[in-house]
Amino acid sequence: MQTKTILASCYAVNPYKGSEDGMGWNFVYQIAKFNKVIAITRENNQPAIEKYLSENQDEVHQNIQFLYYDLPYWMRFWKKGNRGAMLYYLLWQYGIVNFIKKQNLAFDIVHNVNFHNDWTPSFLWKLKKPLIWGPVGHHPLIPKQYLKLYSNKYWWMDRLTWLVKNLFWKFSFALQKTKTQANHIWCMNSSVPSVLNVNESKYSLFPSVATADYFSGSIAQKQRFTVISVGRFVPLKGFDLTILSFIQFLENLTPEEKSNCKLLLVGSGPEKELYKKIISEHQAESFIEIIEWIDRVELMKKYEESSVFLFPSHEGAGMVVPEALSFGLPVICLDNEGPGEFITSKCGFAIPKLGYNNTVTELKKALEKLFYNKALLLEMQKEARELYLEKFTWDSRGRKLNEIYSQL
Repeated sequence: MQTKTILASCYAVNPYKGSEDGMGWNFVYQIAKFNKVIAITRENNQPAIEKYLSENQDEVHQNIQFLYYDLPYWMRFWKKGNRGAMLYYLLWQYGIVNFIKKQNLAFDIVHNVNFHNDWTPSFLWKLKKPLIWGPVGHHPLIPKQYLKLYSNKYWWMDRLTWLVKNLFWKFSFALQKTKTQANHIWCMNSSVPSVLNVNESKYSLFPSVATADYFSGSIAQKQRFTVISVGRFVPLKGFDLTILSFIQFLENLTPEEKSNCKLLLVGSGPEKELYKKIISEHQAESFIEIIEWIDRVELMKKYEESSVFLFPSHEGAGMVVPEALSFGLPVICLDNEGPGEFITSKCGFAIPKLGYNNTVTELKKALEKLFYNKALLLEMQKEARELYLEKFTWDSRGRKLNEIYSQL
């Protein structure tokens, strides 16, 4: 197959980080395994990228050319961390078109890799080359019943954000242009094609998240029943459901059984005190441990020591789900467009959206099934590992990318 040159717009790229930055790096690397890639990213990513390339010799890197672009200081002095990131991204994405034209680059395909929002437009169609957009998606609206324990500000923020998304989907000329000019749209979950209203021939449906394989052991029954959940302590992640369902699960156990069970929460965020209060009110401090963000190597050890991944998140993706699957952890989540679509009934439980108390009860029942049925737990652990190898390795993303490019 003839090698092509892909020009990739990658706002966030950092080989030393996870989340969006890590995904940016891994997508660039996977493109380069099959084709040449010219990656345009922000100037603040340059030190980390050059450090990594100098320290890690890899023949794939020979297929990668990085170019760095940022708006002039007078157009970005107001951006601080995540504050103003969305507006800055739109301006950045618009500005790179002229930047690219001035470089006199030769390329065959343009690919808008990240941000991964399906409601923020790309302007790469102006380069008049075949355009790939994605993977793109969005966080769905959080059902009202799942915000009952939180401040009203979260309800208003979530609804306001949803309103803004809908305004873009329905009225943004730039977004409509992006959709019509894109030759292929990579949709990360099933809700994307419906909100974008795109024809079946124009898109593919495939999860965006993946992870490297850190698991070196074998799937085997563990002595302790350790349930783990990982993420930021914000309403989107549903840690209140995690804590309350585990507490309810403990209520029916004997003292001896309880002593063999533990819930491990790895993360930090503004709702940490709320979660500590819930744990304290139920006198569950002996069975629930909160660990602030830890080194990635240490996090992988925590996965390896655990039995089940409890993640009733409301998000549209979830990088931690592939991580859990890679260690053979059955996933208990909500039946939604994010984690609920990643797993199968062979390797986890997707709990339907119910009333708040009923959701807690159903999550608890799923824990009970895995705790009392050791054979089922072991079988689901094996299936989780198999699903990871099939759908959530970075190599599988590389094959998907090459498939899309080769069809143009």
